[in-house]
Amino acid sequence: MLYPTINDLTKGNFNRYELAIATAKCARLITDEYVRQREAAEKHLANNKESDKPMISMIDSEYRDEKAVKVAINHIYAGDYTLLHADEVEALEAEREAAAHAIAQESEESEPEVLTDSAEDALLDADESDEATAGTEDTTKDTESEGAADEAAQ
Repeated sequence: MLYPTINDLTKGNFNRYELAIATAKCARLITDEYVRQREAAEKHLANNKESDKPMISMIDSEYRDEKAVKVAINHIYAGDYTLLHADEVEALEAEREAAAHAIAQESEESEPEVLTDSAEDALLDADESDEATAGTEDTTKDTESEGAADEAAQ
């Protein structure tokens, strides 16, 4: 492959081995996306037998027409995928984990107030519906007993 060069892809920060691993991982993601699109197209055609659209047109041409490694290299060069060192990955994961933990704490702190109010409303609604249902059941039983008494009298 002549273009883009290894130096263009690594920007002097990564070695060829790291670039090969990153490219392989990206190519696997691209292959998985191609398989997902192909399965969706096959399922659509199986469910819709009268479709005039060929399956090939339902798959993204970038995934369909070019090799996955070439597409991966083009995505890395365009900046769609970013190469990171292991310490950068750990720092990003720590930031994500801290953000998720902060969001979880905020939701835990705000939930008891909301749950308490809605729980009281739910209890009140349940009591009201039980009273309404109890009245309905009594009249139903009375009507059924009257119907049975009328049938017995005939």
